[in-house]
Amino acid sequence: MSELQGMTAIVVGGGIGGLAAARALALRGAHVSVLEQAPEISEVGAGLQISPNGFAVLRALGLGEALERHGAVPAGAVQLKDYRGAAVARLDLSLLENRNYYFIHRADLIGLLEEGARAAGVSIRLGKRVIEIADGARPVVTLEGGETRDADLLVGADGVKSKLRPVLNGEETPFFTGQVAWRSVIPNSMGRGSEAWVHMGPGRHLVSYPLRSGTLLNLVAVEERRGWTEEGWNRRDDVANLRDAFADFGADVQTMLGAVEETYLWGLFRHAVAEHWHGQAVALLGDAAHPTLPFLAQGANMALEDAWVLAHALARADTVPAGLAAYQERRRPRAERVINTATDNAWKYHLKFPPLRFAAHSVLRLGSRIAPGRMMRQFDWLYGHDVTKG
Repeated sequence: MSELQGMTAIVVGGGIGGLAAARALALRGAHVSVLEQAPEISEVGAGLQISPNGFAVLRALGLGEALERHGAVPAGAVQLKDYRGAAVARLDLSLLENRNYYFIHRADLIGLLEEGARAAGVSIRLGKRVIEIADGARPVVTLEGGETRDADLLVGADGVKSKLRPVLNGEETPFFTGQVAWRSVIPNSMGRGSEAWVHMGPGRHLVSYPLRSGTLLNLVAVEERRGWTEEGWNRRDDVANLRDAFADFGADVQTMLGAVEETYLWGLFRHAVAEHWHGQAVALLGDAAHPTLPFLAQGANMALEDAWVLAHALARADTVPAGLAAYQERRRPRAERVINTATDNAWKYHLKFPPLRFAAHSVLRLGSRIAPGRMMRQFDWLYGHDVTKG
């Protein structure tokens, strides 16, 4: 299929990956329906980072300019700080060959992707909860209430609790990483510019960066903890617990935490990258295939890359199974590398032994001052990767 004219496709899940895949397929001629179980396309308030590799996909989908219209903040730098507030290192994002790095509210990205999908002719059906998926030459989804639908292609972009993943890989049990994370959004009363700050402390760290044209700050605070049972984004927590966990952090952190009125807490679980991403005419995408920990800011970017490669591989293949095989072959090694790198980052932020923390921070401080360009080149494999040129 040099093009996807006449193909029918069902995308399960109306999140970042699902909506991006829907537009990518529709732009190549497919007739696409998105099935979303929620009554509306929405997202609980939180921020995310679109790095150059993710922006390349948005640009190729014709949504690059829409990003800034939705209040995205062009990122200038990542400032690493000791938990008391002392500067450790500054990663200058202007030194990247491609400077298209943005901070954006998750709901705003969902909104522009929804607009883009609808503009491409995608049918978005809300309140449609999928309870079963069957693979085949024409895969079938069964909805709550008994309704069934079939198509030439089915994409499972339905997150860590995917209905499709166990069909292809069997039931799996993720393991708790020993870390939990709070997330909050506060007013940017500090007048923060276009930098992300990472305050690194013993067993904990806090990331903050601006959203919505700089009017808000996104906070993600991570703490090591022995036990946890829940996985999910929507568990509210008492703000006092967040403040207590970071009570020994410096003045800037205390100012930010003092502005928190609402916070959510979730356990960080590690999932293996799926062994099988596709069947005869079904494919996994985004978190359904490769959930990642939030220590490299690549979850959304990986879903965007998946969406583009899936549509591109199908358009170049002679059959759907051949296209899906090419999609997995191209994406799985990169997803594994990104996820392993994100997992390895956690300990670097949480050094507990003071001499070791002092030595590590001294190396970062020296490298930032003497060879800032070299520090940024370590990310070339990640940010310089453009799937739209493949």
